[in-house]
Amino acid sequence: MLGVPPGERGGETLNLKTPLGDEVLDLRAGDRVSLSGTIYTARDEAHLRMMEEGIPFDPEGAAVYHCGPVVQDGRLLAAGPTTSARMNSLTWFLIDAGVRALIGKGGMGQEVVERLRGRGVYLAFTGGCAALAAARMRITGVYFEELGMAEAVWVIEADSLPLTVGIDAHGGDLFAAAQEKAKTKFQQRFNIKQDIIS
Repeated sequence: MLGVPPGERGGETLNLKTPLGDEVLDLRAGDRVSLSGTIYTARDEAHLRMMEEGIPFDPEGAAVYHCGPVVQDGRLLAAGPTTSARMNSLTWFLIDAGVRALIGKGGMGQEVVERLRGRGVYLAFTGGCAALAAARMRITGVYFEELGMAEAVWVIEADSLPLTVGIDAHGGDLFAAAQEKAKTKFQQRFNIKQDIIS
């Protein structure tokens, strides 16, 4: 049911598998998806290293997860999302190289919204669910391990990771919409209080 506006899908969860293709272009902000396949973790230091030395994995159709996992004896103990806005200025080269999905929490800036237009999506994962995420993942490799556990690029096999499309390939942005709605509500309440005081 790709291509159907959100809200008309009847709460359906769409199944995606990496490597991702043009199917992500039909997603809309607010859609629920279940992602399986290989994903790559990357935080600030990993982005900077990849900018300097190149992307160590095939970026075409890839999904990059903003995450600093807790790993012990080759097992994921926790794999919750990192605040994605930290990577706003560091993401462009991944999208340009063919990465189709960014995964994290809290949304991203307007420059990323524009760069994703016609190319990919931002998938939101709820913060505080690190154990849930880890239960649906297993490590299959690592790049830049010398950066440390949280900053290395971990190669992870995901099994039905529950996500929400936060930013779509058409400029739809759940986070910006929520912020605008909150701002409007605040202004309405503030103005009401001012009228009562006057």
